[in-house]
Amino acid sequence: MWLWDLFKSSIQKEKSSDWLPDLDYGDDMAQRVYLKTMAKDTVINFLARTMSTMEIDIQNKDAPQWEYILNVRPNKDQTAADFWQSFFYRLIDENEVLVVKTDDDQLLIADDFNRTEYAVFDDVFDSVTVKNYTFNRSFKMSEVIYMTYNNDKLERWTKGLFNDYAELFGRILEVSMRNNQIRGAVSIDATGTLNDKADESGKTRTQRLQNYVDKIYNSFRTKSVAIVPKTKGFNYEEYTNKMGVSNQSLEELNKLKTTLIDDVANMIGVPTALIYGEKADLKDNLDAFRKLCINSLIKKVKDELNAKILNKKEYLGGARVEIRGVMRRDPLELAESIDKLISSTVFTGNMVLQELGYPKSDDPEMDKRLMTKNLTKLKGGETSDET
Repeated sequence: MWLWDLFKSSIQKEKSSDWLPDLDYGDDMAQRVYLKTMAKDTVINFLARTMSTMEIDIQNKDAPQWEYILNVRPNKDQTAADFWQSFFYRLIDENEVLVVKTDDDQLLIADDFNRTEYAVFDDVFDSVTVKNYTFNRSFKMSEVIYMTYNNDKLERWTKGLFNDYAELFGRILEVSMRNNQIRGAVSIDATGTLNDKADESGKTRTQRLQNYVDKIYNSFRTKSVAIVPKTKGFNYEEYTNKMGVSNQSLEELNKLKTTLIDDVANMIGVPTALIYGEKADLKDNLDAFRKLCINSLIKKVKDELNAKILNKKEYLGGARVEIRGVMRRDPLELAESIDKLISSTVFTGNMVLQELGYPKSDDPEMDKRLMTKNLTKLKGGETSDET
């Protein structure tokens, strides 16, 4: 409120008839960083939570220690689900993630690090910082789990986008608040130069008037019904309901926030219908999410873990790191397709289990390819209908 400045300027009115109050009519546009955080968190957290359900199975190698670390307790402060959610959030948000293994077999996600690249030798990571601790040693690429997302344009694109949207959001919010603002004018019956000397209470006339106006303003602002006494020579008139200005709809603000989320989701490959919980075309959206986003991340993790947990001899001997459990399919919905795959010897029973995200069976029969009799050719070249 500018009442003090108006009274102060009016004291000099006799000296100059052409005066204007020195008022600041505009404010700098605030940086609305929370818009960027909201949109990115909404999408990336959805993806990270989905990936945190994965289970890691090391096949044809006896590695119970690794399976415990990766599936139960990667470190003393995180469960496996929390660890992998943080892992994938950092991967998408920062375009890379580094995990180091300590001497007591803990996996820690680095908050900061320096990478020195070499052409024919292992890259080296130093100044690795986790929380408030910085390792004094360096780590070779073969000693760490390191992944990149290869989507630099996400950060570059969102920087300019969110700057523009922040300004637009601020303008819409400003108009909405202004249309709902309490507006009024104060008239004072006074002539000549204001006597601004302090009275017995130590307050000047201007200060007493300012306090009175503040009380009226707070009464209108904090109470649904406010009644104030009328004082002779002092008149307050409100213009809020006389301006004829309609309230700015909040739909534009909600649409703007939704647009931000949609843009980030499209960049990452997450169907927006899944983020909002829409049930229309749910199956198609889940298939698109699995094929366009989830499968590529699973492939990246499998390749990295195979390279860092298994050596060349173990890998050539048939050892594999498999990932299952992410967006596991319902086998009952695929029962007919499963029957055709197995009966035509295209898949074995264990291959189907793995494809559906379930662990392999120890039954040796599950690794055999079996053809049903109705697909077996008889001597005459005909096909039997018997099962």
